[in-house]
Amino acid sequence: MLPLRWFCDTQKRLLRARSIITTLSQIRHKLAHFTTIFEYTMSLESVQQHEDLIRRIREDLMDSYDEELEMELEDRSMAELTAAASGVRTDTERTARRQYFQELFRLQGELVKLQDWVVRSRHKVVILFEGRDAAGKGGVIKRITQRLNPRVARVAALPAPNDRERTQWYFQRYVSHLPAAGEIVLFDRSWYNRAGVERVMGFCNDAEYEEFFRTVPEFEKMLARSGIQLIKYWFSITDEEQHSRFLGRIHDPLKQWKLSPMDLESRVRWEDYTKAKEIMLDRTHIPEARWWIVQGVDKKAARLNCIHHLLEQIPYEEVQQEAIQLPARVRNEDYIRQPVSPEMIVPERY
Repeated sequence: MLPLRWFCDTQKRLLRARSIITTLSQIRHKLAHFTTIFEYTMSLESVQQHEDLIRRIREDLMDSYDEELEMELEDRSMAELTAAASGVRTDTERTARRQYFQELFRLQGELVKLQDWVVRSRHKVVILFEGRDAAGKGGVIKRITQRLNPRVARVAALPAPNDRERTQWYFQRYVSHLPAAGEIVLFDRSWYNRAGVERVMGFCNDAEYEEFFRTVPEFEKMLARSGIQLIKYWFSITDEEQHSRFLGRIHDPLKQWKLSPMDLESRVRWEDYTKAKEIMLDRTHIPEARWWIVQGVDKKAARLNCIHHLLEQIPYEEVQQEAIQLPARVRNEDYIRQPVSPEMIVPERY
């Protein structure tokens, strides 16, 4: 197992890659946009303030994009990290990486437009993410929600049912997470647990299993009739790719928390899960809630393909926003800011 310090050193190297991001057209466009605005709105006496503000804007943008780099570090395999540490990267790899970021940022911009339209139109959206363990569901969910308002787009990732929930109607604990008007809910696994892990691991009996298949089409038709748009994704990876990703998690101290005894057991029961998946897709693929298969072996391609497809499923359009005017701060002569006790200050160690 590689030491944690090795990963920290690698992260530092990764952060140096911000020079790549600064060449992206999105950054140049935004900075040019801000520069133009301030050149027209600020007087010559405030040139210094202008430059300082542009610097702050640049730093804020870079911090935002660095977050994406940090997420990439989390997703990279041992072989990729080793190659990055030794400086091994071909021109083709660099070009592909730059194109990935450019397209990801463009799609995330469209997701923001989608979010604004959902709020304005009071649309209701539910997106289910199902698939093999380590298929990349979480990575896609992160990229979808990364730049969205968490009050509009939220993730529902339910733990195993407790004793009380096991006595409820099977769908009951999911219903409370459904969206109201103007909301998007992304389920990181969903009521399809019954057709997958519960069936394979013996957590439900045959009668409960069959009742699920009788109920779920009607349940999803009810959601559609209530005005909820339901979109279902299955992330598919190969046996070899899952094996490789599990090994990466075993040897990476930053990812070991992702491995559960259930994940390890899924390797043993690969064929059982395959049969359960095939039955589930066949019996629950209905016009009101179709299944969509995402090929997940290439993580970056899977993210872009899924987000692009998602945007195509919702008839959104850009919402014209009123220009925002920042009001001047009110200053009262009799206001005196009280000093903060040094004991309350977080030590500045960085």
